[in-house]
Amino acid sequence: MVSFPPCKINLGLQIINKRADGYHDLETCFYPVPWTDILEVIKSNSFDFTSSGDLIPGSPEDNLCVKAYELLRKNFNLPSVKIHLHKIIPTGAGLGGGSSDGAYTLRILNSVFDLQLSQDRLMYYAAQLGSDCSFFVQDNPMIGSGRGEVLAQKGDVLKGKYLALVKPGIHVSTAEAYSGIQPKKPVHSIDFLLQQPVEKWKFLLKNDFEETVFGKFPEIKEIKDRLYAQGALYASMSGTGSAVFGIFDSEIGLSDFHGMTKWSGLLK
Repeated sequence: MVSFPPCKINLGLQIINKRADGYHDLETCFYPVPWTDILEVIKSNSFDFTSSGDLIPGSPEDNLCVKAYELLRKNFNLPSVKIHLHKIIPTGAGLGGGSSDGAYTLRILNSVFDLQLSQDRLMYYAAQLGSDCSFFVQDNPMIGSGRGEVLAQKGDVLKGKYLALVKPGIHVSTAEAYSGIQPKKPVHSIDFLLQQPVEKWKFLLKNDFEETVFGKFPEIKEIKDRLYAQGALYASMSGTGSAVFGIFDSEIGLSDFHGMTKWSGLLK
């Protein structure tokens, strides 16, 4: 079975407090973006994981596709499979590509082997893979809280808008992004802010990681500024970076962003 795991952007990202378990409570809106990897899972006589496309950091054993298979195998005694991942979504970008790959592996295994896992149960397993993996169990915008695994439906607030994504040749580690964070209780919830007109988000909707990341990598801030100069209604870094997105009323060209990974398209 072949599937196409998408990426996501974060509409706002508020770090509220540090938890006793070392994680942080946050609030954000995860919004799906149809820029996808390609994932194939088929039955096999022996387990095998292969990849192509962009280079994936780390060992195969650490890949979330492999971890997703191992997680379900312990509970359901799954037979062997061959997994092939063609990597298109850039890593170290704050787009959740690896999390999506892991969650979609769970979804495919549930379908191929008729495990009859409900969406809630799939989200339970996905949360064990990573904080934002649960979001990719379904295909709709969601308000995320807790570590990102507590999810509530949100409407398609960007339907009909054009999205431009730009990823420079910079990898921002999660630890690096969190290093300068000072958690604080927000004045308004993300849900409330997203009810305001998109044109006002520039002044209201913030990604708390930008201050730290922009200070270390000013070229990422420059991308955001250039997207606004091209007419973006709203622009922001996604997640912990380094990808930056802009929301537009109409499609724009990205030829000015030389040597960077780019994607643009209509949000439905």
